[in-house]
Amino acid sequence: MGEPLVPSTDYDVWKRLLADAKVRDGCLHDARRTAAATVLLVLGVPERVVMQIRGWSSTAMTARYQHVTGGILADVPQRVGGLVWEVANPEESGPEGSEKSR
Repeated sequence: MGEPLVPSTDYDVWKRLLADAKVRDGCLHDARRTAAATVLLVLGVPERVVMQIRGWSSTAMTARYQHVTGGILADVPQRVGGLVWEVANPEESGPEGSEKSR
């Protein structure tokens, strides 16, 4: 049932995966760090919180391991558009912004 782990197995499989995918070579440890940091970015976790969670003291580490995804980029116009329309139509944003409440 259980066998001792062979450290080179992960390494070999990882290197083969990178070659098959035709992407740049990289270490598995960095990929794990990048995945975790990028997930936090996608979730909108503030940079200082990410740094605390990951144990980083420098914003350079965050910049190195967090990568902006297409989904994050696609969300920006929607958010900006929503804000613009909210400011342009204050009567629709609630009682405090309504002309009727004045």
